[in-house]
Amino acid sequence: MNAKEALIALNMIDHVGPVRVRQLLEHFGEAPAILAASKHQLLKVHGVGEETADAISLWESGVDLQGELRRIQEFGCHVLTQADELYPELLRQIYDPPIVLYVKGRLTEKDKNAVAMVGSRMTTQYGVEVARKLAYQLAYIGVTVVSGGARGIDTAAHQGALSAKGRTIAVLGTGINLVVPPENAELFERIAANGAVITQFPFNRTADKQSFPIRNRIVAGMTLGTVVVEANLTSGALITANMAVDYGRQLFAVPGRIDSPRSKGCHELIKKGAKLCEGAEDILSEFEYLFPQTNRLPAPNESGVLPALTLSENEQKVYAALEEEPTAIDDVIRQSGLPASAASVALLSLEMKRLVKQLPGKLFVKNR
Repeated sequence: MNAKEALIALNMIDHVGPVRVRQLLEHFGEAPAILAASKHQLLKVHGVGEETADAISLWESGVDLQGELRRIQEFGCHVLTQADELYPELLRQIYDPPIVLYVKGRLTEKDKNAVAMVGSRMTTQYGVEVARKLAYQLAYIGVTVVSGGARGIDTAAHQGALSAKGRTIAVLGTGINLVVPPENAELFERIAANGAVITQFPFNRTADKQSFPIRNRIVAGMTLGTVVVEANLTSGALITANMAVDYGRQLFAVPGRIDSPRSKGCHELIKKGAKLCEGAEDILSEFEYLFPQTNRLPAPNESGVLPALTLSENEQKVYAALEEEPTAIDDVIRQSGLPASAASVALLSLEMKRLVKQLPGKLFVKNR
C-alpha cells in the first residue's frame, strides 16, 4: 500500500478528519504506518480517543479500499493529496485542508487565480443574470470561477464561465459519482471537460446537513475571494462568506432590491465590510497582481502603436468607438454596433490590457 492509497482509506473512516490525520502523520510519519498501528499505539497520539482508535485499528472491516480504487479507475477520475503539485495551493493554507480530493477533469496552474461565486438556490431572475454576467466576464479574462454545483446562483455561475469558454470548478457535497441536483448531469460533464468537478467525499457518499458546510470550506479555501450574488439571511452562502473572511480572503457582495428578501444577506455582508460589487471590475481591482506587467499587452504610449492584431474583433470595434474625450458606455455600445453584454466584456478586457481606462459614471477613455 502506498501513501496515496493509505490516505484514501483514512478519508473513508468515520471519526477521522483532516486535523486528526495531520496529528497522526506528525506522530507516525507516514500514512501506511497509521493504518498498521495497533489501538494501543494510536491511543498514545494526542487527541485520539477510544472511538477513533477502534475505527482506525479495525479499518479493514469497515473500508473497502480495493473497491474504492476500482471505482476511481472505472469512473475516470483521479485523486490528489497534499503531496501532489496540483493540489490547490490556497487550500493547503487553511486549518483543515481535505485529506484527498477526488477530481474529474483536471486542475491546472491557472486555477491559482480563482474566485468563488455563491448564492441562494432559490433565486430571482436578477440574481441569475448577474451571476452569469459576472462569471462570464471573469472567465473571459482567465479567472477560474469556483462554485458548488447547486441549483440557482451556483448553476448560473458555472454556465456563465462555460459560455465564455473559460475554466470553472464545481465542488460537490457528495461523492463524485452522485449528481445533485439531477438536472445538472449534463452541466457537470461540461464542467469536467472545461475545468474540474471535485469533492473530498468517497464514492456514494450522499448529502446531509454536515456535508455542505464541509464542501463550502473548500469553495472558500481554494479561492482568492468569494462573491455572494444573492442570498437571504439564512442562506448557506453566508457560511461560505464567513469562511472566506476567516481565511483572510476578500469578500464581495452584490446589492439587490431593498425590498427583496433574496438580497438581505448580501446587504448585511456589505454593512459588515464586504466590498460592494457592481461588476467584474470591482472584483478585479482587488487582484491587479493577477495581471503582471510581463503578462499584459503594452499600452499604446509604451509601444507607440496599437497592437491591433492581438485584439479580438469585438475589442477592436470597441476600441475604435472610443474618443479622445470620455465616452459614455451607451455611446460605445451604439457606435460599436455590438450587443451591450459583448461590448461590456470587450471594455473589461481592454481595461485589463491597459488600453482603456474607466472613469466615474461609466465613462471610458483611451489610455494615452
